[in-house]
Amino acid sequence: MKTQAIRQSARVLLSVAFLFLLSISNNPSYCSGTFPSEESHKGKKTEKVLKNDGPYIFDNGDGSLKIIEVGRNGKIEEKTTFRRDTVFKVTSHSGRISFTVRLHETERQNFRSVNTPERIFVTSDPHGNIECFTDLLKDNGITDRKLEWKYGSNTLIVIGDVFDRGNDATQIFWLLYKLENEAKMAGGQVIFLLGNHEPMILSDDMRYAKDKYKILADTLGIRYSSLYGPETVLGQWLATRNTIHFIGRDMFVHAGVGEKFLEMDLDPEYVNRKMSEVIFMKNKDRKAKSALHAFLYGSEGPVWYRGLVREDEKYNPCPPEILDRILSKYGIRHVIVGHTIFDDICSFYDGKVIAVNVDNKENTKEGRSRALIIENGVYRIVGNGGKTYGMIDSVKR
Repeated sequence: MKTQAIRQSARVLLSVAFLFLLSISNNPSYCSGTFPSEESHKGKKTEKVLKNDGPYIFDNGDGSLKIIEVGRNGKIEEKTTFRRDTVFKVTSHSGRISFTVRLHETERQNFRSVNTPERIFVTSDPHGNIECFTDLLKDNGITDRKLEWKYGSNTLIVIGDVFDRGNDATQIFWLLYKLENEAKMAGGQVIFLLGNHEPMILSDDMRYAKDKYKILADTLGIRYSSLYGPETVLGQWLATRNTIHFIGRDMFVHAGVGEKFLEMDLDPEYVNRKMSEVIFMKNKDRKAKSALHAFLYGSEGPVWYRGLVREDEKYNPCPPEILDRILSKYGIRHVIVGHTIFDDICSFYDGKVIAVNVDNKENTKEGRSRALIIENGVYRIVGNGGKTYGMIDSVKR
């Protein structure tokens, strides 16, 4: 009798479990949220949390859009809309920052700005830290407190690397996407250039990605890169971003250009298109496509080369006479780069190369420089609160 009761209880439990699994499979929302981690902190198990991410928007090819997003409770929701002018809210991982985005048409920008604006605000490598990024924009009058464009006919340029290290990469991409359209309507411009971490993530190199992105992909049963694939709104936007841009007598590029770039006699507009041509491929497939692609995505290519700011032999430092030939060839006075991190914004080669990548979180905390403003030929170093830290000539290394 006792054995029969146990068997009956087991059958009931199995039935309940089956119905639960069936309800999940038929529900467009996925159960997720907090996951146990193998990592420990001071001997205790830590937790990996999935919350506030996206939206990831797919073009279904039939006039409809599929939207996947993660709410603050970690629940993944999926819906479909036929509104091409969809308006949606974007919320940061912490929930402290939010803004509204309207979808719009995107196209590749001219690699050379037609006009030189009165002011150019230059920063790089936000790496998913939306708090530091938006504080910088608001404090320097690029946006208002609601994160709406406030810089008029001026230009904001971000020299690559939104992906990795932080929890808000997708949110920063949507903010740049939104500001690009708002700036255009005001006669200004927002320029985002590809860094090395954009092609890394699109090639499923997740070494520096936060756990939340890996958990999201695993929960959905997909590769994370497919959330930025060629059929997605942000994927299509990234595929039209340039690698090299010129404003007046300045070249902007994530890492740098050196002797090999000069020897190959490369046209920057051609480079931009060739970089985008293979952006959705695995990195080994990019390099196998042609010798040019192997160079562009290699250690001496424009998103990896450190030889303008590093003297170690392994970086193949650029000789001063070669840099002068590069400046002459492209009709420029400065090359402005991100990629390599420094304590403060600084310059090399008697001010001809300007490096703007700093540890944004640390520099915010310590009150150090974080961006560059170019105005009437003056290169001014600024930080939070709109504070000026000096001119570029005073910080040569």
